[in-house]
Amino acid sequence: MKEEIKMENQTLMQYFEWYLPADGNHWTRLAEDAQHLADLGIRKVWMPPAFKATSNNDVGYGVYDLFDLGEFDQKGTVRTKYGFKADYLQAIQALKDAGIQPMADVVLNHKAAADGLEEFEVVEVDPMDRNKVLTEPFTIQGWTKFTFDGRNGAYNDFHWHWYHFTGTDYDASRNKNGIYQIQGDNKGWAHGDLVDNENGNYDYLMYADLDFKHPEVIQNIYDWADWFIETTGVTGFRLDAVKHIDSFFMRNFIRDIKEKYGQDFYVFGEFWNPDKEANLDYLEKIEERFDLVDVRLHMNLFEAGQAGSDYDLRTIFDDSLSQIKPERAVTFVDNHDTQRGQALESTVEEWFKPAAYALILLREQGLPCVFYGDYYGISGQYAQQDFKAVLDRLLAIRKELAYGEQTDYFDDPNCIGWVRSGADNQAPLAVLISNAQDNYKTMFVGPEWADHTFVDLLGNHSDQVTINAEGYGDFPVAERSVSVWGLTF
Repeated sequence: MKEEIKMENQTLMQYFEWYLPADGNHWTRLAEDAQHLADLGIRKVWMPPAFKATSNNDVGYGVYDLFDLGEFDQKGTVRTKYGFKADYLQAIQALKDAGIQPMADVVLNHKAAADGLEEFEVVEVDPMDRNKVLTEPFTIQGWTKFTFDGRNGAYNDFHWHWYHFTGTDYDASRNKNGIYQIQGDNKGWAHGDLVDNENGNYDYLMYADLDFKHPEVIQNIYDWADWFIETTGVTGFRLDAVKHIDSFFMRNFIRDIKEKYGQDFYVFGEFWNPDKEANLDYLEKIEERFDLVDVRLHMNLFEAGQAGSDYDLRTIFDDSLSQIKPERAVTFVDNHDTQRGQALESTVEEWFKPAAYALILLREQGLPCVFYGDYYGISGQYAQQDFKAVLDRLLAIRKELAYGEQTDYFDDPNCIGWVRSGADNQAPLAVLISNAQDNYKTMFVGPEWADHTFVDLLGNHSDQVTINAEGYGDFPVAERSVSVWGLTF
C-alpha cells in the first residue's frame, strides 16, 4: 500500500456576521485573534468590506468610496463600521505574521450614497423582467454624481456621473422608486449571456449599477485594484454579487490581477445560484480563473436540517460544486446572507450544524469556510448559540488527521459515513452522521489497525470500538448526531 504524503489542509474563515456591533473595533479584534486562528488551522481569512459605505454602521455592501478605507470624513464618519484605515492595515499585517492569507471583500457591482443629483434619460423596466420596457424614454433626477469631496482627490481624482452606470432605482424629481435603465450611446444592461438570467437580465441589483462596458469605469476599477493591493497588502479577493456583473469583465480583471500579483493571489466569487448548470456555465465563461461558493451544497444542508429524518442523506452532495467540480468549490454551512433576518435567510438548523461542518471540514472536496457567527455566536434579535467547542474539535481533527484516501459509505438514507485512510502513517478516521435513530456501520480502516481501540473524538458517543483482524470496526452514532472515530490525539 502506497504511503500518502500529507499536504496541510487549507481552511478559510469568514471573519464577520451581519449584526456585529458598529463599534469600530472589529479590525482590532481580528488582529488580536490572528494567532488563535492560525493555531486552529485557519490559513485564509475573508474580511468584511473595508470601504467607506453609506454610514458608520453599514456592513459594507452599500459601498460609497473604494478609495476611503476609514481615513476621510465622508458620510458623517471617518471610520467604517469596523474601524480606521490604520486598524485595517494592522489586522492584515497580523494575519500575515501568523501565516494567514488576508482576503478583501470586493464590492464592484454598485455605488451608494451619491453626493449629488443629475438629470438623464431613462426607461422604466419591469422588475420581474428587466428586458421588458414599460415606458417611453423620459428624464429623471437620479443619485449618480460621486465627487468624494471629503477625500478631495487623494489617491485618485476620478468623479462618477450618470453615464458611468446602467441603471438606478429612484427618481428624485417624482419621489418614485422603480428600476430605471439609463439611456444613451452604448448603454443598456450587460449582454444577457454575461449576467444571470433571473428576472430576465439580473445586471441590475441595487443603488447605482456600474456599467462595465464603459472604458472609464474599467480603467478606474483597474486603477483602484492596483492602489488597493499595494496599499493594503491583501493577497486575495472575495468577489461580491458576481452573477450581476459582466462575466467578460470579471474574467479579464482577475486574469490581469493574477498576472500582476501572482497565481497565489486567491480569488473566489459569490455566484448565488444553486443550479448546477448555471455554475458550470459561469465557470466556463470566466475560464475557471476563480472559485465559487457552493450554494447548492449550502441549500442541501439547509434542507437536510429542515426535513430531519425525512431527508435522504445519501443525496446530501447531489448537484453541488463539491461533487461536480471540487477543485473550484468553496464550501460553507452559513454566511452573513443566510443568517436569520437576512435577504437569503436559509440558516442551517442548530441540531444539524455540527454534522454539516463535519461534511465540509473532514472530507477531501472543496475549500471549507467557517462562519464567524457559527464560531463566536450571534447576539441580538436574531441570536444564535456559538458552536465554538465542536468547531475547535473539528478544526483540530481537520488540521491533524483528516488526510488520505476517502471511502464513502453512503448506503442508508438516515445514516452515512466515510473513512479517511490517514497520511504519513497516521491513524485513519471514521465519520458517521445520523439524522434519525441510533445507528452503526461496519467500516474498513485496514488490518494494520487490528486490536487498536478507536474513540469518538467529538465525545458524542461513549463507546469504544476495537478493530478486528480483517481491519473492520463496528462504528456507532447516536440519534441525530455525528461521531468522528479515531485514536486519541
